[in-house]
Amino acid sequence: QVTLVESGGGLVQAGGSLRLSCAASRSPFSINSMGWYRQAPGKQRELVAVITAGGSTNLADSVKGRFTISGDNAKNTVYLQMNSLKPEDTGVYYCYNVYPLFEAWGQGIQVTVSS
Repeated sequence: QVTLVESGGGLVQAGGSLRLSCAASRSPFSINSMGWYRQAPGKQRELVAVITAGGSTNLADSVKGRFTISGDNAKNTVYLQMNSLKPEDTGVYYCYNVYPLFEAWGQGIQVTVSS
């Protein structure tokens, strides 16, 4: 029932910035949390950042100080501001929303950081 659509990815030079957005289709269910995962080539998918409905956030150690996650429950949208990007940040980024009884995932968006 719920569809998530990511936008804002692309190719950037090391040290550059990107802002990812993820908008969810309208739903009668409240969102408990929103976040982002990523998967680099040849690696496991890893959690990047999460924000709860109460506004608390958690970020992976590898992105602390560089990335910021924010959300807007009224718009069913989550954002990921990525600064000081490194080649190691390259990968497919997936947004997700956690609802009371289920989770919804986006199809993924490519982020490529060149040296």
